[in-house]
Amino acid sequence: MTETSRLDDSFHVFDTTLRDGAQREGINLTVADKLAIARHLDDFGVGFIEGGWPGANPRDTEFFARAREEIDFQHAQLVAFGATRRAGAKAADDPQVKALLDSGAEVITLVAKSHDRHVELALRTTLEENLEMVRDTVSHLRAQGRRVFVDCEHFFDGYRADPEYAKAVVRAAAEAGADVVVLCDTNGGMLPAQIQAVVATVLADTGARLGIHAQDDTGCAVANTLAAVDAGATHVQCTANGYGERVGNANLFPVVAALELKYGKQVLPEGRLREMTRISHAIAEVVNLTPSTHQPYVGVSAFAHKAGLHASAIKVDPDLYQHIDPERVGNTMRMLVSDMAGRASIELKGKELGIDLGGDRELVGRVVERVKARELKGYTYEAADASFELLLRAEAEGRPLKYFSVESWRAIVEDRPDGTHANEATVKLWAKSERIVATAEGNGPVNALDRALRVALEKIYPQLGALELVDYKVRILEGKHGTSSTTRVLISTSDGTGEWSTLGVAENVIAASWQALEDAYTYGLLRAGVEPAA
Repeated sequence: MTETSRLDDSFHVFDTTLRDGAQREGINLTVADKLAIARHLDDFGVGFIEGGWPGANPRDTEFFARAREEIDFQHAQLVAFGATRRAGAKAADDPQVKALLDSGAEVITLVAKSHDRHVELALRTTLEENLEMVRDTVSHLRAQGRRVFVDCEHFFDGYRADPEYAKAVVRAAAEAGADVVVLCDTNGGMLPAQIQAVVATVLADTGARLGIHAQDDTGCAVANTLAAVDAGATHVQCTANGYGERVGNANLFPVVAALELKYGKQVLPEGRLREMTRISHAIAEVVNLTPSTHQPYVGVSAFAHKAGLHASAIKVDPDLYQHIDPERVGNTMRMLVSDMAGRASIELKGKELGIDLGGDRELVGRVVERVKARELKGYTYEAADASFELLLRAEAEGRPLKYFSVESWRAIVEDRPDGTHANEATVKLWAKSERIVATAEGNGPVNALDRALRVALEKIYPQLGALELVDYKVRILEGKHGTSSTTRVLISTSDGTGEWSTLGVAENVIAASWQALEDAYTYGLLRAGVEPAA
């Protein structure tokens, strides 16, 4: 990595997804996962990536060995995490400290106790020996040519209990050569005003360069991080998507966006902020967690507008209901169509879908009324853009978009005496003047219908071979009717390059599923550029 690819050292964005973020319940990263996330974070442009604790477990040791060989970091420096040496020992003789050096990492983060009760109860040593552990370990690593950051664990709780001792730990680290001393809200119990006051006091009293590491137990981790910056901290520790122990850590993406867009600080290389939404979703894919739709800046709903009043204003000027241009963070504005929609919502949604309504007030009015009538029956177009586009095109063109006409369909569920089950479906339809009858078995009646429809249509439309159903949701809308309640089905389909959602509403789940399947395949053919049947 060339030095020109790094920003100056005046402000640090430090990511700890691979260590602290990996402590989230439900996340279990392989070495390959960690390498993939490290590449994404480097691509995003963070300055430091904390890779884990080498020597503490074989996986992290392997990660550092492979990262040196397999990743050409363009923006980030890899950081190894570990602890100060053991009480009563020497840092030069401590195997754990040696493992940090053996990792080859240019930067090492040491966790140190800064709460007097933790020193006495957890480390079972004296307050003075703890200070010496900090001094000795930092000095030894500096003598070996390593840059050192020190995380003062439980700092804010320790400061509340004994502020002088907490500050003594900061001084010991800084005087021994630590470049940054990070104040950690390990239990996540602090609030922004408290953080700001403590950081300002510690900065004035110690003169050390300070960082902040905030957990999100009060829901204030991002605000606490920014409050620390307001007080003079120049190093922020975060995790991608806020992953972390318990409820998580300060979320990297809103912190970085706030620093760049609200504070005017350049904390990423030029142009990298536009990659934020993509990077957020890519990391979510690696850890196998569904991206939060309502996450600030990068969620798919972050710039989604539903109310007709909002849409009317946005039509005049999008900034009237958006705090930033979503393109600055790689996101897009979305118009949601629902029974709250007015004319402006429909016009903007048509524009978003590439359908020019040409200022046709009568057409727009028909679409508004049809949407409201169908949503009264249980349809929800805000969750099914593809079904809405088909409805809009049908109104604009005066007839439904048709690639095939269904004569009939049926699904049979057979419960056999031996306890096994069979699901079979038959579809009869017309496509390009040809009558087709297809039968298929499946894992359930809906899957059997899907397979039968594929068998019938792929003879005429081979483009459907690329389609895959990726999600299927069922919701009972009117529970008071029991088993005869209205059912809504949402289906998500992919062609390998994009994904779309369709819906169906009926008095039984199979009929609702059939509607959603029809729309899914119709929209798939539209995306593939196939001309509709005459």
